[in-house]
Amino acid sequence: MVASQKRFEAVLFDLDDTLISWAHPTTSREDFYLPRVEKVHAYLSDAGYVLPSCPEFWNHLNTAITTMWGKAKKTWRITSLGRLLGQVFEDLGLETDELDVDQVLRVFDWAPRPGVELFPDTLPVLDTLRRQEYKIGLLTNSFVPMWMRDEELRAYGLLEFFDARVSAADVGYLKPHPAIYHDLLERLDLQPEQAVFVGDRPSNDIAGANEVGLISVLISPPYLEREMAGVIPDHTIERLDQLPPLVERLQTKS
Repeated sequence: MVASQKRFEAVLFDLDDTLISWAHPTTSREDFYLPRVEKVHAYLSDAGYVLPSCPEFWNHLNTAITTMWGKAKKTWRITSLGRLLGQVFEDLGLETDELDVDQVLRVFDWAPRPGVELFPDTLPVLDTLRRQEYKIGLLTNSFVPMWMRDEELRAYGLLEFFDARVSAADVGYLKPHPAIYHDLLERLDLQPEQAVFVGDRPSNDIAGANEVGLISVLISPPYLEREMAGVIPDHTIERLDQLPPLVERLQTKS
C-alpha cells in the first residue's frame, strides 16, 4: 500500500511496560539511584561545594522527587530532574550560578535499570513498522530529559527506530495532558488522526490519546493489572506482535 493511500502515517509508543518490561527489575529504586547520587556528591565536593553527607544529600533529593511526583499526579505538570537538582542545591544553600546542570546530569550517568528488558517482540515489531515506512514516535512520562533516556534506548538498540522522541521533562506536562501529545505530533508534522498511539496505562496513555484524537491501542501484558477507570481504548492487544496485523486491518478498513 503506498503512503498516500494510508489512513494513518505513524505509530507512536509509550516506553515503559510498552516497549520495555518492568516485570522483573533486579535492583530497587534506591539501589539504582544511590551510586549515581554518590557520583554527583563527589563531583560537587571536588568542585569546592560544601555539602551534607551523601546519605543526607540523597534524603533531600529523594524527598524532592517524592513531593514532585505527588503534585504532578494531581496537576499533570512535571519538573525535570535538572530543575529538581537546582531546587535541592538552593535548599542546601549552595551558590550554583556558575554550575553547569547538564554536566551534573551527565555525571549522574543514567542507564537502564538492571532487570528491565526489552519485550522479545519489540525489535521485530519496530523493524516491521519501519520497513512498512511508518513514522515512529516515542512519548514517555519521565522526569529525566530525553537525552538521558536515549542512553537506555541506545543500550536496548532502540534509538535508531524513532523519528521523534519526547520526554515529559522537556515539555513540562505528563500524559494525559494534550500538550505532550501535540508536541510529538508537531515534531512529526502530523495531525492526530494520522497516528496510532500504543501504551499500557489507561488513565495516562489511553485517556490522553483519546482526548487528542489519536487511534488508541492499549497493550495489556498479563503481568499488569491496570484500573480502566472508565477509559475505553479503541483497540486492545496483549503483546506487541499483535500490533502489525492490527495496523494492517485498520489501514484496509473502509
